[in-house]
Amino acid sequence: VQLVESGGGLVQPGGSLRLSCVASGFTITNWDMRWFRQAPGKERELVASISSTSTNTILPDSVKARFTVSRDNAKNTAYLQMNSLKSNDTAVYYCNAARLGFHYWGQGTQVTVSS
Repeated sequence: VQLVESGGGLVQPGGSLRLSCVASGFTITNWDMRWFRQAPGKERELVASISSTSTNTILPDSVKARFTVSRDNAKNTAYLQMNSLKSNDTAVYYCNAARLGFHYWGQGTQVTVSS
């Protein structure tokens, strides 16, 4: 079982990135998919959640107007589109699959927003 994030990197303030999370070893169809981030010296925080059927999405106010979460169950992949990035979005971004109290985590991808 594995979750692999990709799409991180260095971007200037105001720029955009699209993160992908590809699952292997299981199908994400019945799993809620989430994105977390952790900045240096800070606790890990939830930045996006999407239900198994894509019916419900949750994003905190800090990113709601700028980030979009989606999924393609046929590709076993979840996405996080991040627009209008700010320096305080700099963090390691982690993908999480959750179902009935079980969780899988990816290894994380670094996002750095800097000029």
